Amino acid sequence: MDKATLIGLVLGFTAIIGGQILEGGKVGSILQFTAFVIVFGGTFGAVFISYPFQDVLEGFKGIKNVIKDPPQDPQRIINQITEYANKARREGILCLEKEIKNVTNPFLAKALTMAVDGIEPHVIRDAMDSELEFLNEYGKVNSRIFKAAGGYAPTIGILGAVMGLIHVMENLADPSKLGAGIAVAFVATVYGVGSANLLFLPIATKMEVRNRHAMIINEMILEGVVALSTGENPRLIEEKLISFLPDLQKGKRPAPGREPAGTG
Repeated sequence: MDKATLIGLVLGFTAIIGGQILEGGKVGSILQFTAFVIVFGGTFGAVFISYPFQDVLEGFKGIKNVIKDPPQDPQRIINQITEYANKARREGILCLEKEIKNVTNPFLAKALTMAVDGIEPHVIRDAMDSELEFLNEYGKVNSRIFKAAGGYAPTIGILGAVMGLIHVMENLADPSKLGAGIAVAFVATVYGVGSANLLFLPIATKMEVRNRHAMIINEMILEGVVALSTGENPRLIEEKLISFLPDLQKGKRPAPGREPAGTG
């Protein structure tokens, strides 16, 4: 599980619930099922109106990318492409044809197939650049779903508050019903603002980060395959691909000619 997501969820909800307790309030005071139904039902209702059904389903499926660490390890991909470059240099690029069936990354598999088929490097770049644009656009849809939810939720929360106040006004003559109406009014606002800023908008931001991470890896793959298809030196290809890594990951790489600690 992604540590940052876990820490954020625990810290955010602990702060809210802990603050309620520190103020002398009860946790049960902010657990209002009616307010929950109004805010979350209304928010996702608005989302379904705004986006096609399939896009919303894909958005929910994309939550797993927020909870889990990115499945693609860029260093492993660099090693993989460098190995392909060394093999192609020794035996010719056609020897990579049997390697393609073992490639799990669809973008790498497609680019490598084009290179093995003898397609010119500039044609490979143009074709895969177009695919990158579409992948980027489709990848942004998930984050837009939750960004929209983050925009709707506070307004739906206000709507729930107004409904609660209407309930209060209708029962001014019956004091026993005033407490429930006021509770729904205030808790609906808490749910609307809280869900937007603790869930929906952070999820949208993490999805954007994940999508950008995936695009950088795909750009790195394209650069490596194009260099491989032109017969560049494998060491030079590796250095080019390393430049795509963030500085922190570059610093973790073992020095040339040395094995990482614990190997042998």
